[in-house]
Amino acid sequence: MTGIARVDLVRLALAALCWGLGTVSSKQALTALAPITLLAAQLAVSVGVVAIVLRIRGTRLSAPSGLARLGLLNPGLAYALSLLGLVSISASLSVILWALEPLLIIVLAALTLGERLSRTLILLTGLAVVGTVIVAYDPAVNGALLGVVLTLAGIACCAVYSVAARRWLPGADSTADVVLLQQAHALAFALAALAIVAVVGGTPLPTRAGLPELASAIVSGLLYYAAAYWFYLGALRNVPASRAVVSFYLIPIVGVAASFAWLGERLEPRQLIGAAIVLLAVVASARQPGSAPLVAADQPVRSPAS
Repeated sequence: MTGIARVDLVRLALAALCWGLGTVSSKQALTALAPITLLAAQLAVSVGVVAIVLRIRGTRLSAPSGLARLGLLNPGLAYALSLLGLVSISASLSVILWALEPLLIIVLAALTLGERLSRTLILLTGLAVVGTVIVAYDPAVNGALLGVVLTLAGIACCAVYSVAARRWLPGADSTADVVLLQQAHALAFALAALAIVAVVGGTPLPTRAGLPELASAIVSGLLYYAAAYWFYLGALRNVPASRAVVSFYLIPIVGVAASFAWLGERLEPRQLIGAAIVLLAVVASARQPGSAPLVAADQPVRSPAS
């Protein structure tokens, strides 16, 4: 197996860029919007925009139903849990916890898809984890236990999603179809959750959201869901799940840079060192040949219709 193709590297880098910027925008929106409300708003924006694009292109929806229903898992349940967790933990702790996602994907891909990494790639992955922790570490890092548990549960959902999508995605005719149908399922999940919150705990609608928070919700919906998933799933068609995760380590770098430029947060020298370590590991990983999978995970495999 050769290194990752340039076009897929660009897709993965753009996905990381969108997720990093979307994270910062989401954090700002959470100051005025409840987590489930924000998720529903973001998904509504994403579904609307992707639907308009497909309408203009005249694309017929043809994604297998099993693949489409993965949207209930991610971004549905996964990001509902992660947004709920983000309310009670710091952003830096959240980033450190999410560094576990690529490691979990690698393990699951090895167990279920037969993907294997060389020792060099495993070492480079470990180096990227170290760089991520250096970038995100905050001596005052804090978080409630419930927030940590919710975040870890969201991470597990995302890892299972990536592996399942990698197995079934080549059987879909269009990546855009998959993005739209998965996120439509996720939106239905979020709206159902909103209805439950409204019945059990009162209205989940915002009462103090101003223009900046609403704009952040719209921007984060476009970046975090519409654009990021389009790029990521486009690359995942061709790249093993255990290799595609290399891009995830770029997300905290983008997030820290965006927080510095957008929110005026301080950028420390150690973060620059950590970012350099991550970039070195990511570039080296992308250029490395991978070990051939024991199971041909890149063969077109249709998702179950039910």
